[in-house]
Amino acid sequence: MTPPPLKTLLLDTRLPRLEVRMLLEHVLGKPRAWLLAHDTDPLLPEVAAAYESLARRRLSGEPMAYLLGHREFMGHRFRVTPDVLIPRPDTEVLVETALECLAGLAAPAVLDLGTGSGAIAISIALARRDARVMASDVSAAALAVAAANAWDLAASVRLVEGSWYEAVPAGEGFDLIVSNPPYVASDDPHLDQGDVRFEPRGALTDGAGGLEDLARIVQGASRYLKRGGALWMEHGWDQAQAVRDLLAEAGFADVHSRRDLAGIERISGGRLSV
Repeated sequence: MTPPPLKTLLLDTRLPRLEVRMLLEHVLGKPRAWLLAHDTDPLLPEVAAAYESLARRRLSGEPMAYLLGHREFMGHRFRVTPDVLIPRPDTEVLVETALECLAGLAAPAVLDLGTGSGAIAISIALARRDARVMASDVSAAALAVAAANAWDLAASVRLVEGSWYEAVPAGEGFDLIVSNPPYVASDDPHLDQGDVRFEPRGALTDGAGGLEDLARIVQGASRYLKRGGALWMEHGWDQAQAVRDLLAEAGFADVHSRRDLAGIERISGGRLSV
């Protein structure tokens, strides 16, 4: 029996056309132009089986980033697995702000707390090759993903394992601390919706009201920031005022928030008073 042509899968109506193409590019290891030029080629059974397996997983709601094994962030391709959060465009404002904070500083020291895939730390390290970047995570599996990404992208990042500042070796001081910590309240219904259902729960929620880890980061920052150093954190859409209050109470100056692509106050930060 002659195998059906590739176009039979290209016409799969169960998924959006873009997702069909991306899955086929993945299983075939070929670009879009190749798919279009070879749509009448006979489809190997193992290719059809690999595509069908991924299509079923996608139909069950599994994120495309986990199916493909990568996601773009700040113009770089990062490996992602279910051990780490999927990098999102809204987080790019944190990297952009970090780079602004580092402007004019020679060989700055940067700490990324809860690095996950390493997207934030690695993006900073790639943009500032002179920076000394340290990235921590409590998850050894997440750090393995971050290490693979640092290797792939030839980024110089020191990875340390542990919970927040417990991971940081004694005597370290930083010009900038950044973090995208768990900030979703444990009873938020969004945890059971969409892509979030498949992401590591511990990277999404602090198990309480959503401000616990943000508060820990703020309260511990003064022991690791150089005077005049900055702290910037990502937070939830409705947490900006609460985070600004935490920063002000901890003695930070020039406290303010910045908006993401959707116009939502997505990150807040300030400088340690000199």
